[in-house]
Amino acid sequence: MENFKLKIKKEDKVKVLTGKDKGKIGKVLKVLRKKNRAVVENINVAKIHQRPTQANPQGGIVDKPMPVDCSNLMIMCNSCIKPVRVGIKQLEDGKKVRICKSCNEQIDA
Repeated sequence: MENFKLKIKKEDKVKVLTGKDKGKIGKVLKVLRKKNRAVVENINVAKIHQRPTQANPQGGIVDKPMPVDCSNLMIMCNSCIKPVRVGIKQLEDGKKVRICKSCNEQIDA
C-alpha cells in the first residue's frame, strides 16, 4: 500500500456519505493513512467479544467503532455548517492550512 495524502485529520467533524450510517455526523478518533481509512465516533460500530483480563475482569460484549473508508466521509465546515470539499491554501508565512471550498474559511483551528 502507498501513503495517501488525506485531508481528514484527527478531531475533525465529518459526515458519512454512504453505507449503513449514511447521514450521521461524528468526530474522527483515529486516521489510518496506509489503509485510507478513519475511525469515527459512533459510526460503523461492531460488537466485540472481549475475554476477561486483569484490566476488565468481567469481559463481555463491547461496542467498538470500526474504520470507514475516507472516500465515504466529508468534512463539516464550522462556518457554513455543511459538508464541504477541502482545499489547501498557503499563508504569507509559508504555513499551509485547509480551507472550505464553498466559503473560503479556514478549517484548521
